[in-house]
Amino acid sequence: MTLRPPAGLELHNLDVPDPGLLPFAAGSFDSIGPLSRADFPHRHSFYELVYVTKGSGTHVVDLAEYRIEPPVLYVVLPGQVHHWQRARQLDGWVLLFNEDFLHRHPEDLALLRALAGAPASRPTRQDSGELSRLLVELTAEHRAGLDGGLGVMQALLHVLLVRALRVARQQGGEVGAVAPRAPVHPLVDRFARLIAEADRADRSVLALARQLGVSAGHLHEVVKDATGRTPARLIREQQTLEAKRLLATTDMTIRQVAVAAGFSDPAYFCRFFRREVGRTPGEFRERAGQRAG
Repeated sequence: MTLRPPAGLELHNLDVPDPGLLPFAAGSFDSIGPLSRADFPHRHSFYELVYVTKGSGTHVVDLAEYRIEPPVLYVVLPGQVHHWQRARQLDGWVLLFNEDFLHRHPEDLALLRALAGAPASRPTRQDSGELSRLLVELTAEHRAGLDGGLGVMQALLHVLLVRALRVARQQGGEVGAVAPRAPVHPLVDRFARLIAEADRADRSVLALARQLGVSAGHLHEVVKDATGRTPARLIREQQTLEAKRLLATTDMTIRQVAVAAGFSDPAYFCRFFRREVGRTPGEFRERAGQRAG
């Protein structure tokens, strides 16, 4: 059974030695370090793209388990909870970067979320060779540190994401429903990122609309048109997911989980959770513990 931190979830940040550089790291599991194989649930403040070419075990992302069958590509978004379970001899490439790194290709944010909707993309031999060549070139450019290297790396990452999404689409499944085939409305993009922030206290539609500088009615219209769901529905789904993450991977009390998920009243949180999940928070935690054991 994987050990859990005594309270809360570890949040890993991306630190670089030179404050003048945009946070970005690229390399193998070994060169990135032992946290790239962390076997305890944690989350990041940055994006992680992992391309596994060898190894076995299970990759767990937001409580869903994906058997490692190389070659396989994973994308983990900021705030998602993941860990490696019984992983053996992992090899491949790991890319770590924050949102600032994507400023030349802001559309890459939508590509990353689409890829995260299909957390285990398994390319064909031909596609695998193409993705590997891009990763080799990107890693070499990062290591070289030459003039103009930042723009080259950003361009290579963009090409990598576009081609990885093509691979995911070829496999069908969930990614087809979430992958952007047209530009995503910037308001919807910003809203999605705001509701995914784990430490957000006020998750009401009105508060989020104010932060986004629009009326609640306009936000409702744009989000419903783009996603088919209302902002309130998406907020509830995010709160439910956050509660599940904390119940399954921490020793926080029900009251602490309620507050972290945006509820001031634990009793109301319990009613909300049971309505959304079909179980009480305690029942869900017990069942999650049985699965982990």
